[in-house]
Amino acid sequence: MKKIKILWVDDEMDLLKPHIMFLQEKGYEMETATNGHDAIEMVKQQYVDLVFLDENMPGLSGIETLGRIKALKANLPVIMITKSEEENIMEAALGAKIADYLIKPVNPNQILLSIKKNLETKKLITRETTSAYQSEFSSIGMKINNASSYAEWEDIYKQLVFWELELERSEDQGMTEVFGMQKAEADLGFSRFIRNNYSSWFKEKNTEKPLLSPGVFKEKVFPLVEQNQKVFVILIDNLRLDQWRVITPVINEYFIAREDTLFCSILPTATQYARNAMFAGLMPGEIQSLNPHLWLNDDEEGAKNMNEEELLQKHLKRLGKKYRLHYDKIIHSRSDKKLVDNFSNLLNYDLVVVVYNFIDMLSHANTEMNMIRELAVNDSAYRSLVLSWFQHSQLLDFIRLLAEKDVTVIITTDHGSIRVNNPVKVIGDRKTSSNLRYKTGKNLNYNQKEVFEIGDPFTVHLPKSDVSSRYIFSMAHDYMVYPNNYNYYVNYYKNTYQHGGISMEEMLIPFAVMTPR
Repeated sequence: MKKIKILWVDDEMDLLKPHIMFLQEKGYEMETATNGHDAIEMVKQQYVDLVFLDENMPGLSGIETLGRIKALKANLPVIMITKSEEENIMEAALGAKIADYLIKPVNPNQILLSIKKNLETKKLITRETTSAYQSEFSSIGMKINNASSYAEWEDIYKQLVFWELELERSEDQGMTEVFGMQKAEADLGFSRFIRNNYSSWFKEKNTEKPLLSPGVFKEKVFPLVEQNQKVFVILIDNLRLDQWRVITPVINEYFIAREDTLFCSILPTATQYARNAMFAGLMPGEIQSLNPHLWLNDDEEGAKNMNEEELLQKHLKRLGKKYRLHYDKIIHSRSDKKLVDNFSNLLNYDLVVVVYNFIDMLSHANTEMNMIRELAVNDSAYRSLVLSWFQHSQLLDFIRLLAEKDVTVIITTDHGSIRVNNPVKVIGDRKTSSNLRYKTGKNLNYNQKEVFEIGDPFTVHLPKSDVSSRYIFSMAHDYMVYPNNYNYYVNYYKNTYQHGGISMEEMLIPFAVMTPR
């Protein structure tokens, strides 16, 4: 294994020989320079992992040397060593992006700690994270095998997302693969749980059902408006819990979370169903019955999500709420900018609801565009894309503006998505819906063991386009493919992100309530 090479720059190098020998005994390869010019030449000519740099040297000062080193190799960690704690020196050093600084006289343990902090953090994180997950592996496995309630599955999913993000920081590929298998096992277990329990949630006397999409505004949003709070609901379409967790630190710079929980998306976990149900406060079958002009079935032509504002207005009217409501849907950068420009006017409303479609568009692009598929090759890369978008989005600008006002902000979503990799065969007629994760129609042929079947949609308040219509749902990482041109479509859709079916990623939905810091 290649030794870590350290360059130590100090005009009093004779006094530092004990430190140099100490580091050599610890296995580090040491290079030395007594002035800034020599140090710069050494950085130019050879690979160095880290530099210790004396701040107070004759000729080219430590600060000047630091600037020139950074100009050559911006990512090279430099640890400044100084006799002085003067504020202007520290500001200059920190402004030049030093990795750390030490005050003379330094002792060997300080030096070793600084090296490990800057060069071996990844290795230490890997070792500690792997050990911690190994100790939890059996416990999580037992929970997966024994889970019999929605609350238990919610807890399992939160644990898995935590470990997924922790293991992502490590370099242990073997343990990452083990985790992937355990998460896949959990999704299968959760799918079986939903298949066995979902229909019972719609029986009148069932007190065990979780908070579902139609109850979110009534139970979570409207009570906050009733407390005379100005409430902004930001619904990021297709946002998963793991993606929410990676953007949370950015938001935490401006907001404090009062609540950070989950609710359960209805089936199908598709925008047409889940988001319309949220805004209407009704199940899709009830929307079709009460407001037939506001609902289009899968086999009907036209956009399926154009009536969200009217559904929300009817929801308010049905409950006797007279809030001043503003609704907006952001589907491109122009409307995004318009929302920010119109910010002061939004403060005149009691309830502002804004839908952001970026992540949903990203998941569709992952299927249709090779470039996006290559960028989002796995869940880690997909999270990275989401974080990068968020950090440079006008949504973040909007959130910053909200942080300056006395408002309550809710961030949530309608459903998530899952990376599919296991095809199952389904046969349907030309009126069968096209979604890969659920199908609805009257002439469906499939293996009953491979799907969750709802023979009578009315039992779970789903609409029918025909008297004999039924719904089937993919479970875990499955996706439905027709036998015609089977191999082509199997390969085309494999490892793409889809939604509409049953998985923790699609159904267990983040919901956060925040107030400005």
